[in-house]
Amino acid sequence: MNKDTKQPEKNTIEVNWDDYLKAYYEKPQSVKSWSGYDLKEIYTPKDRTEENYEKDVADAGTYPFTRGIHKNMFRGRYWTKREVIGIGSPADTHKRVRYLVEHGGSGLNTIADVTYEMGLDADHPWAVNEVGLTGVNITSIRDMETLTKDIPLDKVSWSVITASTAASVSMAQYVSVAENNGFDLTKLRGSIQNDPIHFRYCGFRPACPLDLSIKLGSDVMEFCTRRLPKWYYTTVNMYDLREQGITAPQEVAFGFGIAMCYIDELIRRGLDIDEFAPRFTFYVSCHIDIFEEVAKIRAARRMWARLIKEKYGAKDPKSMQFRFAVHTAGCSLVPQQPLNNIVRIAYEGLAAVLGGVQSLHCCSYDEPMCLPTEKAHLQALRTQQILAYETGITNVADPLGGSYYVEGLTDKIEEDSLKIMEQVEELGGMEEAIRTEWLDRQFEAEAVDRQKELDSGEKLVVGVNIFTSEPEKTTPLGVQRVPEQSAVEQVEDVKKLKRTRNMDKLKDAIKRLRDDAEEGKNVIPAMVEATKAFGTTGELLGTVRQVFVYSYDPMEIIESPF
Repeated sequence: MNKDTKQPEKNTIEVNWDDYLKAYYEKPQSVKSWSGYDLKEIYTPKDRTEENYEKDVADAGTYPFTRGIHKNMFRGRYWTKREVIGIGSPADTHKRVRYLVEHGGSGLNTIADVTYEMGLDADHPWAVNEVGLTGVNITSIRDMETLTKDIPLDKVSWSVITASTAASVSMAQYVSVAENNGFDLTKLRGSIQNDPIHFRYCGFRPACPLDLSIKLGSDVMEFCTRRLPKWYYTTVNMYDLREQGITAPQEVAFGFGIAMCYIDELIRRGLDIDEFAPRFTFYVSCHIDIFEEVAKIRAARRMWARLIKEKYGAKDPKSMQFRFAVHTAGCSLVPQQPLNNIVRIAYEGLAAVLGGVQSLHCCSYDEPMCLPTEKAHLQALRTQQILAYETGITNVADPLGGSYYVEGLTDKIEEDSLKIMEQVEELGGMEEAIRTEWLDRQFEAEAVDRQKELDSGEKLVVGVNIFTSEPEKTTPLGVQRVPEQSAVEQVEDVKKLKRTRNMDKLKDAIKRLRDDAEEGKNVIPAMVEATKAFGTTGELLGTVRQVFVYSYDPMEIIESPF
């Protein structure tokens, strides 16, 4: 064929030039913040005419800590880079923990699966097909030994993400392993989420009745205050509340309301606010609206400082410091065009660091499809490392402080959060708001509003209601699959444990646990004893549930063997 012969062009793309011009002149369809604030074109000093810098803002490290709880913030130390890990068996999760540590993770962070959060053993009829699919199940001390094998518990900072009433058992299991291995409890550093009140709103209501949640959650807090002085005994989970679709001010107000339930109980038990408040922490969402999220965090810091000082009479500045971890917003991630999630996560992580985070988990881009794959987990960690080492945002404490916009938005979120808190108080407090299901109705209303905004196009999400494309049939880095054999082996191990343990010793320990619960004592010491006697998660929780006149099994399938 002659080389000069012109070949027909293939795959010619027809361009609609009218659409091109439309894109060229495009401007925002909405100028509201994610939470619905009508924003001005420009903010000026007139937007803060009443500002008293020393009283309302002040330098970082100074009350009311608006600009950060430490004077030098990240110049002193980076935030802890924690990626949430929980997959398959304790052995599978242990392997992923070591993988991320080897690649620069600076904090360990393991999450329970739904079976464990419900307080079910791996061999429970409802659990056998769910074990390890959304986290890790720790049925007995042997599972905790496998999870923590060869890890120096007195040197690492471990975040145990068990939020439900099962957090009491998690704490007992962790303490039991530490004691059996000769670790000094006063040197253990880390945290346990331990916020069962909020977890009723995450699909775990049968496992988290309100009175039992306050009892067991506060038992953990009291025990750690007295025995583990370096341990953060709760992380009140504002993040999960935000995932329901609520606004930034609601996230702060509802989170603080739940926190006060625990504080009031600890004070009723005779603890002084300055005795326990310095180890009180929060789990905060960072959504996609960068400036609103930074303003929310700054407002929360100021509000917490004033609440603890003015309402509870704290004198120690450490009690007034709002310590928080961030989980980037899982609800902002979508399965459509999944690589876009990497960008969303990076911006949300940016907001967390600009807000002065102490510990950060960046989501993995593939979470809408599956548990994080190894490569996706690594990408999330690398996102944090790029923020820390390349962007320059760690050089200055509160780099957005003084922005007319950010300061004005901080004031507005504080104002609205306080109004919501006043509304809750008028209802009789957060416990009453929960009992009457007022809080449930707030979540439902906001979820409906968020969906309407998407359906109408008021909120635009790339790949969902704008710039859509054909659905993907593959995930770029593959899909994480939990080895079926891992769950089978774990279930069999649990059954064998229950057949071979010393039942007389266990029955004595269970009796002590029951007696302590009936007498209103702190049950964690008895749980530690029962754990060492190979009592299981379901058995320990079931025993306490019966004392509170609830079914032994939250699923109402099995009966107590004791």
